[in-house]
Amino acid sequence: MNDRGASDPLAEFLARAAAGLSPTPPGPDDPTSNPRGDHSLDPDGSAVIPPPPHRRAAVLVPVVFREGGPTLVLTLRAAGLRQHSGQVALPGGKIDPDDPGPAAAALREAHEEIGLEPDAVRVLGYLDPYLSGTAFLVTPVIGLVAPGAAFRPNPEEVAEVFEVPLPVLMDPERYVLRSREWQGRNRWFYAMPFGERLIWGVTAGILNNLRERLYPEGGPAPGDSRPAPR
Repeated sequence: MNDRGASDPLAEFLARAAAGLSPTPPGPDDPTSNPRGDHSLDPDGSAVIPPPPHRRAAVLVPVVFREGGPTLVLTLRAAGLRQHSGQVALPGGKIDPDDPGPAAAALREAHEEIGLEPDAVRVLGYLDPYLSGTAFLVTPVIGLVAPGAAFRPNPEEVAEVFEVPLPVLMDPERYVLRSREWQGRNRWFYAMPFGERLIWGVTAGILNNLRERLYPEGGPAPGDSRPAPR
């Protein structure tokens, strides 16, 4: 779409989502799923890929169209959590045996973590599974959130709910490849500073995959200019 200004921003986003997202999630044993992960960023190919069985998880990637433009909802994990405390994350968690699928799990976890009602979310599709260094196979579920939806963070899990303008996250120049020693090896990962926060690791990897799927040309998202981080 060349004339973005003449198009409806929400309609264009939905068209990109329909063309770029998977309509159904690949199964955990689907050989075509080819899960991504930080291991795929290793420049010399020496990264250790966590072997199966992988623990299944799902995250919601919530997009909201505000009057000022589209945003994406992220959380800051509570400081008292045993794992990944204080990190920027997408709402989500393990897929329980009672969950019908990844979308149901992501919506359930989003309700538990940030009080987002499931009926306020329209599921648009799925991204590539993302294999974490701790052997979680994460299915990202893209959801369009109603602008009037309320967020009520659970203080035991979430310290803060905040939104990032979608154009910021769809800008390839903002993703920086970094490395850090982990378990005796260099771990490579994407990182994106946003104000005083750092979006990195699995979350940044998933958001970069969203960018590749919906905006492969590297342009900003429709309906907004590209603001500087706050």
